[in-house]
Amino acid sequence: MNKRQRIAEENVILLNLWQQSQAGDSLAFCQLADKQYRTLFNYATSFTSDREFIKDSIQELLIHIWEKRETIHIQFVSIYFLKALRNQLLQEFRKNNPANSLLDIEEVGQMSDYQTVETQIEQSEIYSENQIKVRSAIEELPRRQKEAVFLKYFEGMDNEQIADLMQVNRQSVANLLFKAISSLKTHIRAVTSLMLLVFVNNG
Repeated sequence: MNKRQRIAEENVILLNLWQQSQAGDSLAFCQLADKQYRTLFNYATSFTSDREFIKDSIQELLIHIWEKRETIHIQFVSIYFLKALRNQLLQEFRKNNPANSLLDIEEVGQMSDYQTVETQIEQSEIYSENQIKVRSAIEELPRRQKEAVFLKYFEGMDNEQIADLMQVNRQSVANLLFKAISSLKTHIRAVTSLMLLVFVNNG
């Protein structure tokens, strides 16, 4: 079973929990929230390193979704939760620091050969002993590049889904990923003679 199939099957499970939640089953919503929490937390670290702020934001988001559950229509549960959290975080940043709201579209060069990005990563082998180095390098990326990498290679989203979530076009997503991978390769070479190893599990 490949990653795309696993994601689809997981969404079926999450949708079932969501439908129960909409009917008023608080236990089902708790299970849903538990399944989504780590993904939400890890995603939020693309925006801020304030762990307490992240925890509070997720708690506020979950309460809001529970209260509004009867009016919310969801097709892909993880994407909905991530997009809702992203919007909430950006609203907080705008309110608290309007001069630096993190909303500027990152200047990226045009990279039309999207398949180059896919090939560079998916053909790399996976070595667990290098994951710490890769994760450390990812943390040094600009916020929008880190966000795109997380959604693509940790959450398995396709570029159209990422574009919708990040509110940019598909080409911008490809550009962000290309710049991120180029930067990661340069960074990793500085500490190891091995190629950049990104942990993409194709099943």
